[in-house]
Amino acid sequence: MHQLKIATVLLCAISGATTSSVWAQQAAPAPAAKPAAAAPAPAAKPAAAAPAPVKGFTPPASSSGQTIDSIAVVVNDDVITRNEVAARIKSVEQRMKAQNIPLPDPADLRRQLLERMIVERAQMQLAKEMGVRVDDLTLDRAIGRIAEQQKMTVQELRNQMEKEGTPFATFREEIRDEIIMQRLREHEVDAKIQISDSEVDNFLEAEKAAASEQVELNLAQILVRIPENSSPEQIAARRARAEEVSRQLRTGADFAKMAATYSDASDALSGGDIGWRQSDRLPPLFTEQLLKLKPGQITPIIKSNTGFHILKLVDRRSAAEAQAVAAVQQTHARHILLKVTPTLSAAEAKRKLLELKERLDNKAAKFEDLARLFSNDGSAAKGGDLGWLYPGDTVPEFETAMNALKPGEVSQPIESSFGFHLIEVLERKSDDVSKEKKRAAARNALRERKLEEATENWAREVRDRAYVEFRADDQ
Repeated sequence: MHQLKIATVLLCAISGATTSSVWAQQAAPAPAAKPAAAAPAPAAKPAAAAPAPVKGFTPPASSSGQTIDSIAVVVNDDVITRNEVAARIKSVEQRMKAQNIPLPDPADLRRQLLERMIVERAQMQLAKEMGVRVDDLTLDRAIGRIAEQQKMTVQELRNQMEKEGTPFATFREEIRDEIIMQRLREHEVDAKIQISDSEVDNFLEAEKAAASEQVELNLAQILVRIPENSSPEQIAARRARAEEVSRQLRTGADFAKMAATYSDASDALSGGDIGWRQSDRLPPLFTEQLLKLKPGQITPIIKSNTGFHILKLVDRRSAAEAQAVAAVQQTHARHILLKVTPTLSAAEAKRKLLELKERLDNKAAKFEDLARLFSNDGSAAKGGDLGWLYPGDTVPEFETAMNALKPGEVSQPIESSFGFHLIEVLERKSDDVSKEKKRAAARNALRERKLEEATENWAREVRDRAYVEFRADDQ
């Protein structure tokens, strides 16, 4: 089990409904320890004054003149050390070898990884500034889901990670960072994507009018990114780079190795592999070129707002024919959500909801009024109304509790990854695939189409805003 697989499982384990970030104050860094005093030595030369450390980085105390570590890159008020870079290179080399991906030149691999680490560090700094955090309880639940997906206990997962050379404490912090980054992206990107009704109408019309059979495409990509606010000269230089990559590919260069060497996309070190995508969920300028290709062929250079793309059609297949969908149960529900924050503990949130439920049971208040007053969810303005829900529309804990309720019944406080809920079922019905469901599917397809490009653009903006200083090897 490799870390890539773990990351994939993590996304499945913590995905569900869109959620806001958990906000908290960050603890101040602990003061650095005083260096130990060296024993006096006869005729010792006075030591040269050490350079002032970069803010956010305290060199370890050492009684010898040997360099233990040094700064590779300054990112805003933080640093990436050479030991961190070396450890990342070692980890990625092991994974690429295990996946039979040809390794790029060491200098290219280091450049790719260093750029990725800069982007990650800048995003983690933004998360810290915004107060995004993940407490140990949430982290434990996520790791439990990962173990469950792998059909292991947490202890077995721990043993497996340590057998592969990854300390479990390191693995936990990697998962914590993954969850923080997902929450940051949800707040900064996902929540800002808007799909209009006219876009949905146009999508459904185009889908209906499509005469050709729907296909799925297995893709790989090389992206030469255009920095934000680039000059015409910079854009020309990036195009020249893309043209050189395209020339090498046409003369037989290995696509995966070229992606690992030249691509600026996050999938570069997995050979540029994107995986299977439905053709209608790709940007139209991609689909137009890809549908002309046979498996194994590559597109001409495609320019988007993000940069210059070269796509490889790895394979294609017919999409599975739509099967007759049996009638499914829909539930009309509403809820009150209290999120756990630094000022509201889990115990207090649960106690508060029990008080609200008692008021509801005694007919002392209306559900919609309490939702408007107390709920921390976007549905609060609608009295907590979530509308008609299909199976799979909510996280498992919520759906299980909701399905156990009768219409008009209010649940006990239910814990999910978002906080604590009071759920009321208003009514239920069974329906075939309705017009509403088709529109929801179309909206999701459009959102997925926009999300990838929006995430790339956001990551580029965060990187471009960051102050980055590369330190020479001899410093």
